[in-house]
Amino acid sequence: MPYERAMTFSINRRGTLAAAAAAALLPGEVFGGVPAPLTRIAFGSCAKQDKPQPIWKRVLAYAPELFIFLGDNVYADTTDMTVMQQAYDDLAAKPGFRRLRAQCPTIAIWDDHDYGSDDAGSEYPAKAESKELFLRFWQEPEGSPRWTREGNYTSYVFGPEGKRVQVILPDLRWFRSWLRDGGRWPPGRGPYLPNPDPGATMLGEAQWQWLEAELRKPAEIRILGMSTQLLADFPGFEAWANFPLERQRLFDLIRDTEARGVIVISGDTHYAELSRLADASVPYPLYDLTSSGLTEVWTFLGTNQNRVGRGFLRENFGTISIDWATDPLITLEARGMNGHSLIRHQIALSELQPRR
Repeated sequence: MPYERAMTFSINRRGTLAAAAAAALLPGEVFGGVPAPLTRIAFGSCAKQDKPQPIWKRVLAYAPELFIFLGDNVYADTTDMTVMQQAYDDLAAKPGFRRLRAQCPTIAIWDDHDYGSDDAGSEYPAKAESKELFLRFWQEPEGSPRWTREGNYTSYVFGPEGKRVQVILPDLRWFRSWLRDGGRWPPGRGPYLPNPDPGATMLGEAQWQWLEAELRKPAEIRILGMSTQLLADFPGFEAWANFPLERQRLFDLIRDTEARGVIVISGDTHYAELSRLADASVPYPLYDLTSSGLTEVWTFLGTNQNRVGRGFLRENFGTISIDWATDPLITLEARGMNGHSLIRHQIALSELQPRR
């Protein structure tokens, strides 16, 4: 298949790539095979284009080899594509963002505000037009399947055999069913209720089939980049917990495909936290590092019994550092405006294997 051939670009000793190489990356392609695998990944979400964005100084100081945008990359909230284009133009004009794009490959998925409407799902009427602007702004290569298929999902593989990092970016907007609104905000949580309807969906059937195929591809570490939280038990805001049958379907799919090395990263919440789930519903302990936002800060932490340690109500970005030792060590961090760790957790890759 044309989107599975190996790329000729390599990560240099400083861990950066030319912008031209980044622009040539196609979804599903193997990238940066020799001489070095990925060791430093940064990610974030929720960046208002009309606000200062000083956090890019700290992101660049981390010297990421890849930056993953997890949605709400701009706040457009419109069906007027002229307004949405202006939002992208405003982001493009930010000096820190320009430096990031010049020094580091960037990949992206959307959330509701850059999709087009707050908390919107399949009912948003301008999703095709919004997707076109999104793909143009993020320099999606001509010939990518993102241009022709329904939805905006994509995946990438980085690194040589034995040290491959797969990044999977599902689309949690295009196909998603209506949220079930409880009509009030209980203390410490949002207004939405779990939807028990077996016909309700997060991904849509075509995307589920695609995801199964992706999880069956060979990789040592798999990063599931979610625009909303997967492991938070039930915050009452947008999350996979709003669709419990779909959430369990994802856990079952990881088990059935024997996909090892899965780590989840997420955005949306306007706070940072690490969630861990290790009960019988999952094939091995799953971790979800939420980093949000690059500019946005919420007023309280949502309810989450799966939270590890503390959550933080301040601007932040996330990082994943990988030590490719005999048993690779993965360090998950959320970092604040001073670059220091707010959250830090280390996981040996051997922990992310199916239970026997």
